[in-house]
Amino acid sequence: MADENDDPCTTNDSVPTGTGGTDPAGGASGSAGRDGRDAEPRRRKISRRRYEAELLRLQTELVHVQEWVRATGQRVVIIFEGRDAAGKGSTIKRVTEFLNPRVARIAALPVPTERQRTQWYFQRYVEHLPAAGEIVLFDRSWYNRAGVERVMGYCTVDEYRRFLHQCPMFERMLIEDGILLVKYWFSVSDEEQERRFRSRVEDPLRRWKFSQNDLRTRERWAEFSRAKDEMFVHTDIPEAPWYVVEAEIKRHARINMIAHLLSVLPYRTVEQPVLELPPRPAADDYRRPPRELFRQVPDVAAELLKDGGSSGRS
Repeated sequence: MADENDDPCTTNDSVPTGTGGTDPAGGASGSAGRDGRDAEPRRRKISRRRYEAELLRLQTELVHVQEWVRATGQRVVIIFEGRDAAGKGSTIKRVTEFLNPRVARIAALPVPTERQRTQWYFQRYVEHLPAAGEIVLFDRSWYNRAGVERVMGYCTVDEYRRFLHQCPMFERMLIEDGILLVKYWFSVSDEEQERRFRSRVEDPLRRWKFSQNDLRTRERWAEFSRAKDEMFVHTDIPEAPWYVVEAEIKRHARINMIAHLLSVLPYRTVEQPVLELPPRPAADDYRRPPRELFRQVPDVAAELLKDGGSSGRS
């Protein structure tokens, strides 16, 4: 299983010195990072083979979670928040890779419309909450107001304070109604974020991930750190606590996050019916029309084979 979301320069077995500390926003610090910590010992990265084997095992368990959710009518909400380039999106991909998209949905909301800006703040998120037998993964969520909107001035001070007051009540209402809510904060150091940003800018396949807003937020690391700290003070409630995922090494973050999710969901293995593929009935009265009658896509693969493009693998 290719780990395509690992940045090209993070495929070695170790990472730069200073990935074990903690920045003001809960991220690992580099040498003499912004929080003033000294560099910590190098951390080794799990091998690709071990990573892929463990990931597959965890993904198999996620399928069991899916079948439990469908069988019992559970409603599950998983929130992914954290720094830009902290690995939220690639982790969501690993969580949903083998799940039924009709059961496990990703909610990544765009900028609110003018009409939505006049609504109760949580209203547009309520529309995406799960029904019975569904899992919704929020790739960023209502916590935009406590982070980007607060720091970048996209909301007023009164709107921000109202959010901090209402958010715990809103989440308690969800939980009281039976929704299983799990919240993750992906933490990464400013040095690692900088490296990933530069990698994105130089990669034509991932350049789209870097927006103009990312450029404007680069100089406000400390402000985002303070906003995150204040957000945790008000919203890290016993009913819906925050769980911090150290994301300096993407492979580790994915494994740790999925393993933790499995540990907090009260799922059980649901017995599945044994499936037997029936024999295909004879079709003596049907003759397939000639291929020439249809428009065929060009056989580019055959041309690659002529050029010696065979990998020697089935």
